[in-house]
Amino acid sequence: MKEITLKKGEILQRSGELNTKVYHVKSGLLRSYSIDKNGKENIFMFAPEGWIIADTCKPESEAVLFIDALENSTVRILPKDLEREKQNISAITKRLNALQNRILMLTSTNAIERYEQFIMEYPNIAQRVPQRMIASYLGVTPETLSAAKNKHYKKR
Repeated sequence: MKEITLKKGEILQRSGELNTKVYHVKSGLLRSYSIDKNGKENIFMFAPEGWIIADTCKPESEAVLFIDALENSTVRILPKDLEREKQNISAITKRLNALQNRILMLTSTNAIERYEQFIMEYPNIAQRVPQRMIASYLGVTPETLSAAKNKHYKKR
């Protein structure tokens, strides 16, 4: 376990980099966030002392989030590739990844993009639940979902 010191404003992880670590905040304050296509920052979470912060739980994947220091901070770096831990938390990591993707989707995409992402993530659910539930999950009205679906199918 390696320990590093970060200065306020220092970026620990950038979107697109290889994502192999989990960070335990010993002191200070970190945040994770995405930047949407319009350049708007969407904060995913804050991590004060004692918290753990990371991107997706999948080892050796491309990072989606930026992580930076909001204060001078001391951080312990933990690798994600410990075989025992991967076996114990595979179901949890799948759910955490889905939650992260959902929050990023809700903060940085329009209704059509939300619907398309929903179909990709959950291809078998669309036919199994009422449209009002899909609309609720996507954070839109049923009317907006209907319009998004029409536009989606016209694009195909």
